[in-house]
Amino acid sequence: MPHVPLVLRDLVLLVAAAIPAVLLARRFRIPFIVGYLVTGVVIGPHGLGLVSDPESVGGLAELGVVLLLFTIGLELSLSRIVRLGRTVVQGGGVQVGLTLVVAAAAATALGIPWNRAVFIGALMALSSTAIVLKVYADRQELDTPHGRVVVAILLFQDLCVVPLMLLVPVLAEAGAGLSIETLADVGIGLLAVAALVGAGRVVVPWVLDRAIGHGNREILTLAIVLFGLASTLLAASVGLSLALGAFLAGLVISESEYGLQALSDVLPFRDVFTGIFFISIGMLLDVGYVLERPADVFVAAVAVLFIKTGTAAAAVRMLRRSLQVSLRTGIALAQVGEFSFVLAGVGATAGLLDASAFQLFLATSVLTMFVTPFLIAAGPAVAAASARLRGHDTLDLSTREYRTMAALDGHAIIVGYGLAGQHLTRALRAAGIPYVVLEQNGQAVRVARRTREPVFFGDGTRREVLEHAGIARARVVVFSISSPADEGRGVWVARQANSDARIVVRTRFVKSVAELHRRGATDVIVEEYEAALELFSRVLRHYEIPTNTIAREVELARGEHYELLRGLARPDLRLDALKHLRIHTVLDLVEVEAQSRAVGESPTTLDLRQSTGAVVIAVVRDGVAHYTPDPSFRFQAGDTAVLVGNRDALERAGSVFKKVP
Repeated sequence: MPHVPLVLRDLVLLVAAAIPAVLLARRFRIPFIVGYLVTGVVIGPHGLGLVSDPESVGGLAELGVVLLLFTIGLELSLSRIVRLGRTVVQGGGVQVGLTLVVAAAAATALGIPWNRAVFIGALMALSSTAIVLKVYADRQELDTPHGRVVVAILLFQDLCVVPLMLLVPVLAEAGAGLSIETLADVGIGLLAVAALVGAGRVVVPWVLDRAIGHGNREILTLAIVLFGLASTLLAASVGLSLALGAFLAGLVISESEYGLQALSDVLPFRDVFTGIFFISIGMLLDVGYVLERPADVFVAAVAVLFIKTGTAAAAVRMLRRSLQVSLRTGIALAQVGEFSFVLAGVGATAGLLDASAFQLFLATSVLTMFVTPFLIAAGPAVAAASARLRGHDTLDLSTREYRTMAALDGHAIIVGYGLAGQHLTRALRAAGIPYVVLEQNGQAVRVARRTREPVFFGDGTRREVLEHAGIARARVVVFSISSPADEGRGVWVARQANSDARIVVRTRFVKSVAELHRRGATDVIVEEYEAALELFSRVLRHYEIPTNTIAREVELARGEHYELLRGLARPDLRLDALKHLRIHTVLDLVEVEAQSRAVGESPTTLDLRQSTGAVVIAVVRDGVAHYTPDPSFRFQAGDTAVLVGNRDALERAGSVFKKVP
């Protein structure tokens, strides 16, 4: 019988085990990564022993981490980091630094040597990008105030893997005194990283330009893979980890103009790479160790969760975000991340973690990852309770501003000062309608206040904040935020505070419509369906469907809570009948503008039928319709003419009532 390589057999078992892991994770609504870790425990040397060779397990783990970090590097955009700027550098820097210091201090207090304590702090400083972004994407919270901060901090953590890996040999030698060889190795490593990034930014575009010039997609893919492998080989040749070389290769390629194409080529395999890595990590976990020391694992996991939540929340507060945003961010970043596994493997090889400490780290990490989705789900309630207990997130008003706000009546309250909120305030200001804006981004509030906008720092989903803004006297409340959970809670609170107000909500997804109406929303604007309605309108115009018929169907779709687009109602356009009978008569309303040809004329003297083909059937003035005006009637600016005719006739007639240029 032909010899089958052991690593191939193990790889087949590993991938086969990943399929039920994903199905079970979906069934029990837990992150796939947790399912992979548990699967690894079951099939590994300390479980059923389906994969029993330690060297094979280690080889699979190293292969998985190389592939995973290459894809993460491709997804990480330096230009995006530059755009986020202060949030990444200050928020991420403080979070990583503060977590490292606090964790290292706690470890030192337990009698652990300082160099190992610092390494433990470095392990704790990193969170799981894969888990947090997946959970936030499922909850539609990536574009919320806390979601944007979480993404920024995770980006900084991903970049920190490079200096932290270079720090490992320094920490390993620090206990006995640094040798010249160690410092030289670190210097060579730094030079290698600089060479990979610097030369890569020049070489990669040049190589890929020529690869794409052949017009062959396979050559481009091979060139991308070649650079990834070459970078990994170069990193290994100077004493750096294979994973670090793969990460740098992905990072350099992502900044080239072919980064998007490279990512699209690799993305189909990303989940496979993730599964291989985390299942192999799970195979390293000794279940017997956990069963012997359950208290140690539990205490360590709780300590990690509390320390990371507190340090991340403190970092976000330094960015002048609200207490609620800070706490929700801290809770989201409380787990140990996948890069920590990579760092732990390097540290274990360097002697910074013995076998017992490595097992404690693995067990603690798996437990913190497992509870992450549940913690994020509980985050809003925990943050709201903490803010209420501490009295935070109330409006910061001066005496003059408080009196001004107390005098408002019939005003609009806008919750959220993003792009949509800013456009709305301009329209309200132009119309002379009083309004108040509530926003949780401290920087946005400061910028707006400089332009004398009535924008105040506060959480518009809390009753006490809305009461400060005069919810009892408001005519309209608008929620222009990007968090389904927050907007639903805000609508309910606003409706309880004012049963007569019109509550308008902008939401991203149609599945929120029914729930928002149930909670008390008057009007729900769904972004994805408003775009669909615009497409619907424009396409029908090309088929010469009357404008008023299209407008009627659009308003019907909105009025029935988008039931037409949700498939719950049938349109009544009668396209075939209109096409075959050539019936294109439509009704139009045209306002009479000052200095137009119609001003001073009567319907008779204008003789629209002769000159345009349209007919005036009524004139509306001061809210009263005149169907048979007397002979002395003359058009005035502000009147509304009711016209009948085909599309071309109405276009010609409309120019008669517009201002003469």
